[in-house]
Amino acid sequence: MTVILSEVSPRDGLQPIQQWVPTETKIALVRALYEAGLRRMEVGSFVSPKAIPQMRDTHEVLRAAKQLDGLECTVLVPNRKGYELAMEAGADRLGLFMSVTESHNRANLNRTRMESFEGLAAIVRDAPKGTRIRFNLSCTFHCPFEGVVPEAEALDWIERVQALDGQMEVALADTTGNAAPDQVRRVMEHAIRSWGNRFAFHGHDTYGMGLANLMAAYEAGCRVFDAGAGGIGGCPYAPGATGNTAMEDAVWMLHRCGEETGVDFGRLLRAADLAAAIPGALPGGRIRGVPAVRAAH
Repeated sequence: MTVILSEVSPRDGLQPIQQWVPTETKIALVRALYEAGLRRMEVGSFVSPKAIPQMRDTHEVLRAAKQLDGLECTVLVPNRKGYELAMEAGADRLGLFMSVTESHNRANLNRTRMESFEGLAAIVRDAPKGTRIRFNLSCTFHCPFEGVVPEAEALDWIERVQALDGQMEVALADTTGNAAPDQVRRVMEHAIRSWGNRFAFHGHDTYGMGLANLMAAYEAGCRVFDAGAGGIGGCPYAPGATGNTAMEDAVWMLHRCGEETGVDFGRLLRAADLAAAIPGALPGGRIRGVPAVRAAH
């Protein structure tokens, strides 16, 4: 297996849903995705329950997820308080995050970019040795408020972040789903060539380019990819942004490219159906609707 897939529907997929999703439903989704063979998962985030009320039960979901043997559980943390909660709860990986653009960072985190960066840099510095960290850079390619992000600006922030820790994974996120494949390829190639192959790609499918952008990152050398079963999700602070690139579509494409993912496709389809059927979710993706796929699985 040469690619690593991180399933994000239990966090990124559910967080924009306005009506409460029962904790039992979230845990059932995590278990279904695990049964499909996914071994890395964002299970929630330790953020303000006032800002993202859907994540207020992350402690309970994480507790259940950690009972699944071999599952690496990531939780998103935006600040010191979230970091402390995640460490106390036993998260396997911390998902730090901030935005490349000033406007989105203020909308999403109510802080300037530099305020976020300095706070997160202190967490990277203070985390116990051996703590697995991923630093997520939202709006690396396009911002809902500022438009297309100049590549020089994106690379400047990538350089700052990667310099915090030479072993830390850094995710380049297409938060709005409006990146262009050539843009993704250039930025990812530059990052890998300059600072090593420790970058991940997180994409959305708002404009129908999720798979194209994932493939562009793949061709640039990236081998860690986020996707969400059922294509559900979106960012509450990115107006118009819709769901994640569907995990089932991503797995199908990677299998057609000859990659081993460790995923049982039939079970993944059932997990994707479960995600897509959650009340309030806005599902996406194409593979679930292909009759030949259904007949074969």
